[in-house]
Amino acid sequence: MIKVESVSKNFNGKPAVDHISFHANDQEILVLLGTSGCGKTTTLKMINRLIEADSGNIFIDGKNIRDQKPEELRMGIGFVMQHAGLFPHYTIRQNIAVVPELLKWDKVKTQNRTYELLHKLHLSEDVLSRFPNELSGGQQQRVGIARALIANTPVLLMDEPFGALDNITKADIHSEFKSLEELKNKTIILVTHDVQEAFELGHRICLMDKGKIIQTGTPKEMLYRPQNDFVTDFFAENRLLLEYKIATLKDTGTVLNSELGFNENTSVWDALQKLSSDHKNTLYYENLIKAFNDYRKLQII
Repeated sequence: MIKVESVSKNFNGKPAVDHISFHANDQEILVLLGTSGCGKTTTLKMINRLIEADSGNIFIDGKNIRDQKPEELRMGIGFVMQHAGLFPHYTIRQNIAVVPELLKWDKVKTQNRTYELLHKLHLSEDVLSRFPNELSGGQQQRVGIARALIANTPVLLMDEPFGALDNITKADIHSEFKSLEELKNKTIILVTHDVQEAFELGHRICLMDKGKIIQTGTPKEMLYRPQNDFVTDFFAENRLLLEYKIATLKDTGTVLNSELGFNENTSVWDALQKLSSDHKNTLYYENLIKAFNDYRKLQII
């Protein structure tokens, strides 16, 4: 769906993005991960031409983005930014309706779609008459997502969308994000510096450093098949937790207990969290720990 070919961008003679190439498949969440200043946000903004690339080409659904007017290109791309990026003097209703007004939707269509998204994102209708500063950080971020989703574009770009949230709110929104049917038919590029967020939400990860892509792969490939020491070191601090989160019950060969509501795709981490508060299943907990450790040894070899 999105193809980036040898794209570069310089600022004041210094390369911010240096001849990078990658692709995002249809209905995939691709994460651009890296520390501040590595070029990930510049890369994201070149895809919707908020920043113009100096060289290289970017294609969306086979079409070169340079062949479209920037404003027309952006009509087909949802965009979510850090701190939600809401207009402070617009009500929430007006914020959500910005793109429909540009697309000249009738008011009934806009209203119906707005209510549909509020329901999906667990927002009450009474927020519509409020202003952004009257909402919590989590509510603002949900409104930002609603505004990006309202036109139902096939592509969604997200720039540190959950970066300003506390860990509890972030965990709740991550859970909703993964289960939202609305997002499962979109190609999403998500920028973050949060390693756990990248592993929880991304189908694949592009790890960037100093304007270059160091490695692209699935979360498991990043941990168990690192291409160099930079990749190994980048994930070292969180490594054990990440391994728990990417291993599934199917991976470990654990016998499923249907009474606990687990399925083969339940992560070892989620299963252990639930079992730790359930004293009736101590043996299952211990067996799962052993199965995970056996699985882990096989991956590291």
